[in-house]
Amino acid sequence: MLLRDGAEGLEVFMLQRTMSAAFARGQYVFPGGKVDDADHGEAFEPICDGLDDATASKRMGIDHGGLAWLVAAIRECFEEAGVLLARPIDSIDIVRFDGDEVEARFNAARHQIHDGSLSLVDLCATERLLLLTDRIHLVDHWITPLGERRRFDTRFFVALAPEAQEPLHDDGETIASLWVRPADAIQMWKHGELQMFPPTLVSLAFLKQHATAAAALKAAAGVGVPPVILPRIVFVDGKFVGVVRPGDPDYDSTPEPEFVVAPR
Repeated sequence: MLLRDGAEGLEVFMLQRTMSAAFARGQYVFPGGKVDDADHGEAFEPICDGLDDATASKRMGIDHGGLAWLVAAIRECFEEAGVLLARPIDSIDIVRFDGDEVEARFNAARHQIHDGSLSLVDLCATERLLLLTDRIHLVDHWITPLGERRRFDTRFFVALAPEAQEPLHDDGETIASLWVRPADAIQMWKHGELQMFPPTLVSLAFLKQHATAAAALKAAAGVGVPPVILPRIVFVDGKFVGVVRPGDPDYDSTPEPEFVVAPR
């Protein structure tokens, strides 16, 4: 979740997935995607600002591989939204895409990383950048309900959006984008204007509590290791009607499905 302070308070950047997607078609989501094998590369530790894998993994409550989740979050933000959470080696400020030449150069790199012709490590070496892994905060952890044919183990992070970079959908996997106040996004969902999954709505509810990006980031930094949320699917007369989360009144009485698929 990329955050900024708008004219009327905290805003978050959202993307609409393409209607041709095999999963979540037309849904409004935050930038994100899959942790690739390449994200686990040892070459990342020297270019991840302030974190090694051991420290990142401890923050996430796992034995190893925590740094790869943060690298993947940065890579996916760059690929999907054109936002690169990195700083020049000789500066504490986030890299700026000032000027047409710089913007065009990084936009080309964005697409090259997506198609695999350029690695994030090589981009950082060429541009002399460090990835801002220490400025990303974990706030939630969801696993798709048992019974779904496609299941995902998903973590949600927050970070401050760079001032001198303009997020934009890629017109491939995503077809629209907007900056929106969390409360407004929830209202738009209620009115049928935006389609969103429950984890996205819960994330927006978390952000809604905070008036500024700084306040949301401070709260996120204090979350620690969030508990895993494993919702259950609710059926009425054999038809899907929604999901319930741990803590909801009907959670314990909602049976788990007989058909179970392991998480991907």
